[in-house]
Amino acid sequence: MNSDNDLQIAGDILEVPHLLQAPREHPATVAEFVGLARSIAADRSQWEHLVEYDATTRWYHRLRTGPGYEVWLLSWVPGQGSGVHDHGRSSGVLTVLDGTLTERTERGTRVMGAGAQRVFAPGYAHEVANDALEPAVSLHVYFPGLTEMPMHTAPYCEGRRGEDLSEAAAVTA
Repeated sequence: MNSDNDLQIAGDILEVPHLLQAPREHPATVAEFVGLARSIAADRSQWEHLVEYDATTRWYHRLRTGPGYEVWLLSWVPGQGSGVHDHGRSSGVLTVLDGTLTERTERGTRVMGAGAQRVFAPGYAHEVANDALEPAVSLHVYFPGLTEMPMHTAPYCEGRRGEDLSEAAAVTA
């Protein structure tokens, strides 16, 4: 019987490049999309110079695309909101880059400051608004890329503004 173990026989696995998986050029899992959003958020040089504020309409800019996903940058002046909507067949990651945004769902209201993230599945209905006195900037990663944004009517948004769900499902950096 041979006393050598497999590592001794094969040698150092790091010295055998064909056995290592190549790093992915593009994210493919929810965790990787969250990581992509966090890395863009952390590198202000990628987005800060692009931000514009428009008092008449929400401003947005497609920052990046890849196979099966896209990344959007949005600005929100005080009082601007999205209306209640979902993202069709797309999942997403919403990351607040600057300022504060409020998310309303049928479950209640969540206030999100800079660094907060939300991950959502297809069909998730919500309203996002800037209820603060300062502008806000957010990053949105959609996978697959956003092809529809159906609008909804939601009487729950008016009656539950005071509820705070900041601890539920919000991910902070």
